[in-house]
Amino acid sequence: MTMSAEQSYVLEDSGVLRFPEGFVWGAATAAYQIEGAAREDGRGPSIWDTFSRTPGKVHAGHTGDVACDHYHRYPDDVRLMGDLGLHAYRFSISWPRIQPDGTGPANPRGLDFYDRLVDELHGTGVTPIVTLYHWDLPQPLEDRGGWTNRETAERFAEYAAIVHARLGDRVETWTTLNEPWCSAFLGYASGIHAPGRSEPGLGFAATHHLLLGHGLAVKALRAAGAGRIGITLNLAPVLGDDAEAASIVDGLQNRIFLDPVLRGEYPADVVERAGRFTDWSFVEDGDLEIISQPVDLLGVNYYHPQTVAARPGEPANPVYPGSEGIAFPRPDVPRTAMGWPVQPFGLTDLLVRLSRDYPGTPLIITENGAAFDDVLEDGRVHDAGRVSYLDGHLRAAHAAIEAGADLRGYLVWSLLDNFEWAEGYDKRFGVVHVDYATQNRTPKDSALWYRDVVRRNGL
Repeated sequence: MTMSAEQSYVLEDSGVLRFPEGFVWGAATAAYQIEGAAREDGRGPSIWDTFSRTPGKVHAGHTGDVACDHYHRYPDDVRLMGDLGLHAYRFSISWPRIQPDGTGPANPRGLDFYDRLVDELHGTGVTPIVTLYHWDLPQPLEDRGGWTNRETAERFAEYAAIVHARLGDRVETWTTLNEPWCSAFLGYASGIHAPGRSEPGLGFAATHHLLLGHGLAVKALRAAGAGRIGITLNLAPVLGDDAEAASIVDGLQNRIFLDPVLRGEYPADVVERAGRFTDWSFVEDGDLEIISQPVDLLGVNYYHPQTVAARPGEPANPVYPGSEGIAFPRPDVPRTAMGWPVQPFGLTDLLVRLSRDYPGTPLIITENGAAFDDVLEDGRVHDAGRVSYLDGHLRAAHAAIEAGADLRGYLVWSLLDNFEWAEGYDKRFGVVHVDYATQNRTPKDSALWYRDVVRRNGL
């Protein structure tokens, strides 16, 4: 579980790249992916409990029922964070653990768990960063329409206030939503993720109500005296020679979230293109003012760019409604176990673009990492591919800072191998290996390397 002082993993380099003083180093996880205890202490069902039990939706029928058993093993996991020298730990709250039906009074046993976790983190010198929503919507709310229903946004703000009332005296940094693009377009437009609905128009309705929920939650947190508040978006530079194709996909991936939150408006070209699927009647007067409540930071989840090309006659990609005539070619570059291209330069481009186009909002990388086919041998995991991936992306982040990006921290995804959504337990993103049969944790070479990065505040 712990690492000895003599263990080390050093990537040879001719120089040292120092990050700014006070740069925050940490790791991230999500409740449904690691907690387990799906039916304990009053937790209600989430859309992922339902989805993972739907035949054919998740690899091998895997569920998050046990996951990494973090609910019971959190003290050991927090000690592991201390061994790595992490400054911060980003975790999500399970909404159905707090409000099993998504409404009404709090479940005290659910709040008690996060109370204990936050105290354990502080006792180890690790700063908690709370994400209020990482995809595990209470199933009863989905039964009433989920994020296509305005009520869900209102209930989300009430839930945010409940959590802050219990943890706000010890949690300074709050993130409302994680990757609303995935919730909306994977969950409602394409059916790849929970709740598994596949109607393009629903993807846009879900987008709006997710963002409205964010804005209402920001207002509730501000009224309660919360510290720093932000939102986390999964963003991707769009590459390709055809400017129109790139702009269309950039609108559907990036600007449809960035512009409402940071500019108080939906991009006109996205509204027009989506008009074939929706009349936008779910947008009410005053909504964009609520959505664009000032935020203190923008969380950036980056994994890879998106490459596009114009190809007349190509059917739309289901996760990008309205992308007819656009192909998504595979660049000839190294790939992770997810099949994702390894292109660190995209992170530099993204961070510089955000600071240029949306100035005045500090940035933090809330997720960056890669899945590889890790093998545990003789008590070690020699994941050189992940070390190279992280090294390249940290260099890209450093280059963005030198180019003027206001980047305040980096949180590796993920601390632990875990339930990787529709991929089940088949893909491993952790810097710490988890034996799911025994729940034994083994720091990989990447964890030892990352510990050394944190210690020197650089590469």
